[in-house]
Amino acid sequence: MKRSLDIFIATFALIILSPIFLFVCCKVRKNLGSPVFFYQERPGKNAKIFKMIKFRSMLDSVDKQGNPLPDDQRITPFGHKLRSTSLDEMPQLINVLKGDMSIVGPRPQMKDFLEHYTPHQMRRHEVKPGMTGLAQVSGRNNLSWEEKFDLDVEYVEKQTILIDFKIMFKTVKVMVTKEGINSPDQMVGAERFTSTPIEKPKTAHENKI
Repeated sequence: MKRSLDIFIATFALIILSPIFLFVCCKVRKNLGSPVFFYQERPGKNAKIFKMIKFRSMLDSVDKQGNPLPDDQRITPFGHKLRSTSLDEMPQLINVLKGDMSIVGPRPQMKDFLEHYTPHQMRRHEVKPGMTGLAQVSGRNNLSWEEKFDLDVEYVEKQTILIDFKIMFKTVKVMVTKEGINSPDQMVGAERFTSTPIEKPKTAHENKI
């Protein structure tokens, strides 16, 4: 049933949003040139790698050695605006139709995160990643990585069609109000997830305090 809903919603959304989709394509082409789309490998269900599609928001600028410049030096004001409206995520509807993603699920993160997850956090890959998820409507960028991953696992454990619809409706509210988008966490150039800190055991003296 979830897969059928994904196909229906993604198809309906692409039809309804096609004028906006084409408009953004033209704006990306005008501001950033070709290609219009950006493909990045992300881990999906069972950590299987797929290519996630987004609208480009950065220039292809490189240094003298041919290496890409840091993200904060390549993103343009247009790219910032595109990200703040979440319109750069729209092409992921194609990923949903292909079966790589779902409308609702844990957001697909960078593939180098895999080696840093705890066994508990790794459970977020028991389901397909989503365009939106519980973490995105519960604070989004105001949350720490650990808080986001805990919410992802909570979704895995409690997911139902009803919960999916609640998250979709809340997502609309978050997008309209831009709640949690402008927080420093996970913005361009922000620190990536490397590992969950392990709490240092307390000494006898510390326990008394």
